[in-house]
Amino acid sequence: QVRLVESGGGLVLPGGSLRLSCAASGTAFSLNAMAWYRQAPGKEREAVATVSSGSGRSTSYTDSVQGRFTISRDNAKSTVYLQMNSLKPEDTAVYYCKLKTPDFRDYWGQGTQVTVSS
Repeated sequence: QVRLVESGGGLVLPGGSLRLSCAASGTAFSLNAMAWYRQAPGKEREAVATVSSGSGRSTSYTDSVQGRFTISRDNAKSTVYLQMNSLKPEDTAVYYCKLKTPDFRDYWGQGTQVTVSS
């Protein structure tokens, strides 16, 4: 059974940084593509960043976080990270980790709240 557990959310001042982690279990982690999504109140869930399976050589970002956020993976720890710098109030959302298997099944974590406010 695949399980994803996010951590690292919290309250941060504008311009600050946070690093989110998502630990996976129940799967051969390196075989799966990973992604971070977010959902702000009253808005649809949106993809923030993706990383390919294996070494994670291929990454992609939504325009609004390009240059500020970095997604990475550590296959030895079965963990994907989202380093978030220069945070803005509009980054406030619940952040979700998603795992996509080679046969295109999706699994989601429970989410972690990120609040950017002074």
